[in-house]
Parts: sequence; C-alpha cells; structure tokens
Amino acid sequence: MTGEDTHFPAKLQLGFFLGFLLIVFNSIVQVESSIHEYRNEGFIPQSDAFFFHGGSEGLFASKVVDQASSPENKGYKGRSFIRFESVTFVRTKESAEKQNAMQQYTSAVEAIIVEVKDRGRIGGSYLKTDAICCNTSLAKEGHCKVGEVIIQKNLDNPEWPKRIKTFFEGNSEEVKMSMQSVDIDSTGMYYLYFMFCDPSLKGTTISGRTVWKNPDGYLPGKMIPLMTFYGFMSLAYLVLGLGWLLRFVQLWRDIIQLHYHITAVIALGMLEMALWYFDYSNLNSTGVRPMGVTLWAVTFTAVKKTLSRLLLLVVSMGYGVVKPTLGAITSKILIFGATYFLACEALELYEHLGNINDFSGKTKLVLVLPVVFLDTCFILWIFSSLSSTLEKLQIRRSMAKLELYRKFTNSLAIVVVLSIAWIGYELYFNATDPLSELWRIAWIIPAFWAVLAYSLLVVICILWAPSRNPTRYTNLEETGNETDEEGVSLTSSGVKVAGDMVAKVERKERKGGSSTTDHVFVGVGEDVEEDKRE
Repeated sequence: MTGEDTHFPAKLQLGFFLGFLLIVFNSIVQVESSIHEYRNEGFIPQSDAFFFHGGSEGLFASKVVDQASSPENKGYKGRSFIRFESVTFVRTKESAEKQNAMQQYTSAVEAIIVEVKDRGRIGGSYLKTDAICCNTSLAKEGHCKVGEVIIQKNLDNPEWPKRIKTFFEGNSEEVKMSMQSVDIDSTGMYYLYFMFCDPSLKGTTISGRTVWKNPDGYLPGKMIPLMTFYGFMSLAYLVLGLGWLLRFVQLWRDIIQLHYHITAVIALGMLEMALWYFDYSNLNSTGVRPMGVTLWAVTFTAVKKTLSRLLLLVVSMGYGVVKPTLGAITSKILIFGATYFLACEALELYEHLGNINDFSGKTKLVLVLPVVFLDTCFILWIFSSLSSTLEKLQIRRSMAKLELYRKFTNSLAIVVVLSIAWIGYELYFNATDPLSELWRIAWIIPAFWAVLAYSLLVVICILWAPSRNPTRYTNLEETGNETDEEGVSLTSSGVKVAGDMVAKVERKERKGGSSTTDHVFVGVGEDVEEDKRE
C-alpha cells in the first residue's frame, strides 16, 4: 500500500465531518435579531381551529408612550412593541373558487398576542368546553361571535389578549396584513399565534415577518442580561491574561510546552467573550445580527471548549511534568478532539444561528446527545489518566508533584460534582418552566457554565504557573527505574567523594582484588554514615 493510500481513511472521515457540518448549516433558518421570519409555512390543526406559532419572547414594558410615532418608524427609543411587516396569507385555489367574488369579506385569519400568564383566556376552557372557535350555541349566550377564536377579555386590561383580524376579500387567493405595531405596556413572556376557524381555509400558508423590540434595543429579553455578563467575562479573562503574561515574561527561561497550551486557552477565552459581547451589542443596537461576527464567535466557542478539554486531558496524563511526550496516543487524542469540535460546532450553529425564540424546543436533542456523550467520555478518560499519573508519582515518591496532582484532582472533582448538580437543576428548571415564564432568570443557565470553565482555568493557572524552581515541572523518563529529583539530595562535595571512591574500586577490580573491592565499598558506606552523623 502506498503512502497516499494510508491517508485515505483520515481524508474520508474529514469529508464526512465537513459534509455533516454543511448539512447542519444549510438546515438552519437564519434570522436577524428579534425578527421572526415566516416562509410559506402551513397552519397546524388543533381541536376545531388551525394555528401557526408566530414567535415568543420575553418583553419589557415600554418606558415611554409615543402615539405620534408612525408604525414605519424604526428609530423610536424607549418603546417595546411587536410590529407586523409584510405578513401575507395565501389560501388554496380550490378554497378561493368556492367564495363569492362579489362578497367583501369571505374568511378571516386572526393574529392573537397573549401574555403567558393569560394563556388560559384563549379558547373555551373558562366556559367548560374544549372548543377553541365560537359556535352558534356559545354565540347565542353572548360569549363570542361565530367563526372567531374564543377569547376571555382581561377585566383589568380589556384590550388584552390582543386580537387583529385580516380578511380575505371575494375569491382572491392572497391577502396582506396591514403594517402595524402593538405596544407592550406590561413586562412578560408574550406569545404570537396566527389562527383561523374556517375549515375551508385548510392549506393556507403564511409568509412575511414580525419584529419584536424591547425598550433599550432589539435584543430578546432573555438575552439582555447575557450581553452585560459577556462584558464582565471579557474583563475577567483580560485580567487573568495580563497576570499570566506578566508571570510568563518574568520566568520565560523556565517555560515548558504546557504553559503555551494554557496561554492559548486564555487567549481563546478572551476572544470568545469579546466576540459574544460585540455580537450581542450590535444585535441590540441595530436589529441586525452580524453573521460574520456570530460565526466567528460560535467557532471560537467550539475551539475553546475543545482545547479546554484537551488541556485537562493532557495535564491529567502528566504531559510536561511526568512525561515529555504523549507518544502514540497523540493521534487518538487529536481525533477525539476533532470529533468533539465538530459536534460542538454543529450544536452552537443551531443554537445561535437558528430561529431566535425564548421558547425552547426539542429539535436540538439530536445535536445535544453527541456532545453529552463525548463530554462523558472526556470525564472518564481524564479521571482514568489522573489515577494512573497519581499511581506513578506515588511509586517514584515524587512528593511535590504528587501534591500538585492531588490538588488538581480535588479541584476537578469539585467541578464535576458542581456540573452534575447544575445539570440536575437545569433539567428541573426546564421541566418546571415549559412556557419560559422564568425567562428573566434563564440567563444564569449558560452563565454558570462560563463561570465554571473560567474558575477551573484559574485553578490550572495557579497550580501550573511558571516557577523559579525549574525542577518543579521536570518530566521523568518512562524507564521505570529513574530517581526523582526529590528523592535524593547530594552536596557537590559528596558527589565528588563518591566519584573518587568508585574510581578506586574500578582500578582495584581490574587488578583482580575482589575481596578488596568489598572492603572498599564497606569503607564508603562507613564514610557516608560518618558524614551523616557529622
């Protein structure tokens, strides 16, 4: 087999990985800011109605009310609103032909905006019925109008839940919703549904978009605290980087290869946080997400996560301290790292370039599972390597290095316990908040992982900081019978005396005096013991 043929499997694997990423990237519906785009999507039947979920976000109440501003004005500040832009409904040709061309209004589609706490006001549940649409019997009782979605008005705010009707005219197949904005006067999680009750409209599609804005910008409510958080984390990484760089420059003669790896992780973390802050800030101020910056931020996040895990793994294996190289296992580590990077990149692309909703769906489960599986493999591999490294250091009685790795093991164990506890809390949080009613504190979920990763990096920087004692990180050869620098300490005079005595022994051995040799070694032992007593 030629050298070119031996690289074929690796190239084939890389091709599969790149193809997988391309498929994931192409499947993502790219959006700008809090702009929810509808691209000829259909309505879903439920009970006696058809509905389409137009979006859901946490919105803060408007700070000012300026009724004079036109709906087309995109620059007004302090107002929170949902704006309908170019929303178009298209019914089937068969449905349109059944209508009277001379009739002004034939069928209606309703846009309904409801705060999550008032979700029970949509439909007939308060009337002890499963119906969503009003029928003749309910209409006779005065609860609603025939053909409309049943809505129980809020007595404290009669205009909510908000209903906006759009009518088809005659036998036309298409109707466009008038451009308008709905001001948000109360902070909460808002849902937008497009619904119709006329069965003849089955097959109708929707296209266009809606723009959701908070008082201080276009950033969705759940993401607003994250912008501030990324700003603080950028400063935290900057402080850590400056401290590490100062130590690095002062003791550059004692730098080992591992220190360069730690430097790379710190630099990546700093860039990652800065890019996310810039991405969120630009999105908030302009309403347009800078896709290039977002792609870089997503990629830096995936690279940093991968290198962080690889750093933990090679440190656990004793690289740079116990062993000078990783040997044949290097290729396995690189393949595992590349696999994790691609899985993480696919998940990050889906989460940050997909449709922005404060409502968490289940569609990303397929992308989450590989990352969780690989993270579990990393943890098992890391602790298995740590156990092996600690055992070697105990056998060699390398006490200083043993203490170093014990501290690292304890720190890592604390991180794992915290991670498991937080995963449990995250599962509980999502299970008890399916409608994202706790959207104002949901930012702490991703923030915790960022803080935990930063804390572990700080621990590694402290434990493996460049030292004036170069033997602190001197690696041991894998021969099995070496003597560690901390095992025996000899003075320069003692080394010289021992060297002279061994030379004398060798000369007398060449003369054939075996009994004299024994006598000499006994003398050396007695001299050493005497030196110790002195």
